[in-house]
Amino acid sequence: MTKIIVRDHGPLLVEGDTVTVCDATGAEFPIARRPMALCRCGASANKPFCDGSHNAANFVAAERSGQ
Repeated sequence: MTKIIVRDHGPLLVEGDTVTVCDATGAEFPIARRPMALCRCGASANKPFCDGSHNAANFVAAERSGQ
């Protein structure tokens, strides 16, 4: 099973072994480690993966599911 966790003020944390990340042409990005973190702030130098740049960018987002 794959689980995506929306981290407060940070990336999307993706847990699971059956996940692939593809670009717009369908080419797969190599995944160096799991779980993986996907950038939400737009500041990462390693897009689509998070490199921690959200801290310096002062990215603020804390969505809740509403359940």
